[in-house]
Amino acid sequence: MDEVTGPLTGIRVLDLSRVLAGPYCTMVLGDLGADIIKVERPGSGDDTRAWGPPWAGGESAYFLSVNRNKRSVTLDIKQPEAQEIIRDLAAKSDIVVENYKLGTLEKLGIGYEQLSELNPRLIWATISGYGPDGPFADRPGYDFVAQGEAGIMAITGEPDGDPMKVGVAIVDVTTGLYTAVAVLAALRERETSGFGQRVDANLMMSAVAWLVNVGSSHLVSGNPSRRFGNAHANIVPYQVFKARDQHITVAVGNDAQFRALCRILGIPGYGDDPRYSTNPARVEHRDELVAIIQAIIATRDAQQWLDEIVAAGIPSGPINSVEQVFSHPQVLARNMIVEAEHPTAGSIRMAGIPFELSRTPATVRSAPPLLGEHTADVLAKVLGKSIDDINSLRERGVL
Repeated sequence: MDEVTGPLTGIRVLDLSRVLAGPYCTMVLGDLGADIIKVERPGSGDDTRAWGPPWAGGESAYFLSVNRNKRSVTLDIKQPEAQEIIRDLAAKSDIVVENYKLGTLEKLGIGYEQLSELNPRLIWATISGYGPDGPFADRPGYDFVAQGEAGIMAITGEPDGDPMKVGVAIVDVTTGLYTAVAVLAALRERETSGFGQRVDANLMMSAVAWLVNVGSSHLVSGNPSRRFGNAHANIVPYQVFKARDQHITVAVGNDAQFRALCRILGIPGYGDDPRYSTNPARVEHRDELVAIIQAIIATRDAQQWLDEIVAAGIPSGPINSVEQVFSHPQVLARNMIVEAEHPTAGSIRMAGIPFELSRTPATVRSAPPLLGEHTADVLAKVLGKSIDDINSLRERGVL
């Protein structure tokens, strides 16, 4: 790895997580400069290593998406000697992130209570499906299930269509982000108290939290929510329209923008029409207004409309494919495609870091690791084990 200069330089994270939510959290911490030691099963590793195609140098694109800036150590944690290594690593770490089934690590003697006794400054983040208590605590958690159970699928998709999931595992991703935020808060609090604490995050509650305005609308009104397709539940017009050649988005956020849109569409009188002049009125007359706008937009090509709509200060844009996204001039200008040298795949491209710090920037210092690539290095440099000790552990199947 290159020299670390990020804001979390000097912070060590013992990453006992796999798949997406936990690894996403630890990737964010790694991008910020933390030393991430990722513990994986010997022989197979993180489940996502097998989630392909596509592949690059024998590694799945899925695994590559969330495991940069980490060192991989293989340990069979069912073996007592591996458990002792976990204890030793935890004693020298600031943060543990794990997503094992409730009680698994405790039974092995390497749970929160056991390891925090060894290191009272340890911050321990557990990611689960439903949380550590309550009637569903023992159930496993999956993003797809959470999207359904927490109501996301009920409000996603066309009004008369089937429930629809989001195109990426967004509950996993946001749970990873919530976990990272909570971990950083605990790290800050430790500066005052001198003690770590436990952080609990879970998929179900993360999904409920990001119902945001839709959830609030139900809690305030008591009315059931419904699907609006590509339209907004509370703002009109704020949706996808089909131009002559392709779809575009139009997001009218206030009445002045609506009046400007009406002038562009050639219907300036609608801006002052009491049926449409205010957003509550436009929501009430949604169907008739949207039909009028759609009929007009269908008469010209998308770029013709976009040039005028964007110039008027109304948020609008094309519906890009993923291929178009990664050639978008703003994406390129903001360095959202980064490269790192991988041991077997050569130079690999990854989505970049979506935020900047002016003095201590987040960085991509290393490609996602090969399985067990850093086992010997970590055991030698962090725990002081000799080459003979490491070879012996490997021969006995501990590593």
